[in-house]
Amino acid sequence: MTTYIFVLLFIIIVLLVAILLRKPTVDISALREDNARLRERLAERLGMLTQNAIELKNISGDIANFKNILMGNKQARGTFGERQLEDIVADIMPPESYAFQSVLETGVRPDCIIRLPYPPGDMIIDSKFPLESYNRLSENKDDGMAKKQFELDVRKHIDAIAEKYIIPGRTADSAMMFIASESIFESLHRQFPGAIEYAARRKVFIVSPSTLWATLNTIRAVLSDIKIKRVANKIKKELDLLLTDLSRLSERAGKVQQHFSQAASDIEMLQTSVNKVTPRAEKLRDMDFGED
Repeated sequence: MTTYIFVLLFIIIVLLVAILLRKPTVDISALREDNARLRERLAERLGMLTQNAIELKNISGDIANFKNILMGNKQARGTFGERQLEDIVADIMPPESYAFQSVLETGVRPDCIIRLPYPPGDMIIDSKFPLESYNRLSENKDDGMAKKQFELDVRKHIDAIAEKYIIPGRTADSAMMFIASESIFESLHRQFPGAIEYAARRKVFIVSPSTLWATLNTIRAVLSDIKIKRVANKIKKELDLLLTDLSRLSERAGKVQQHFSQAASDIEMLQTSVNKVTPRAEKLRDMDFGED
């Protein structure tokens, strides 16, 4: 029994040694394929990262350019505001209902004129804004003098718009001041309600891109309604003229009918006379006048 156990243990030990000494078989070709696919994925990911880095750099450049526009010279900011205003107006309004940089009779050149029938008359949109004061206020939010100066500049600009672009008898009795930045528009309403009330008293409506979009859509709907009413009035006028012509035609047709009836009566009477004359003529023809 003991011998049998030793033999069994020896066999197990030999098998374990054989297993441990056996070299693992490795598929070299499969490893090469996996390595190649891995390199391809890495190259693809690196390409994507490079593209993202380029796009991020471009975005950073655009942001820097945008900041330069807002913080740079006044002319560049004015061009930016005018361009944004033109894009919004052109996207919403019919081409015949607006004009850019058109000179008024007073010699001033507003950024945009919305053509409206009088009343109310043409409405002017100004795209300028005292951004220098706002930038100084942003840098010194707790500066009371900066706040006062900013509100004073806003009120001065409101006065300028009201004086130049609200012309009694020629334009609408109100105008619009376009602010190209929603954040500035929100800050103005939140921090300077006095300036907003002052603009309302001067009949200068302060609008942002979103509020201008809503306002212009309302104006376009009103213009469409006016156009429909004008067309309806023209149709009614033409219909009235048509009915008048039909009445006149009916009257003239009645007269022609009377003429035809009279002519028919005259022809009948003429035929009666012919019928009377013919037998008499025949009698005269048949009479014997004693001629050889």
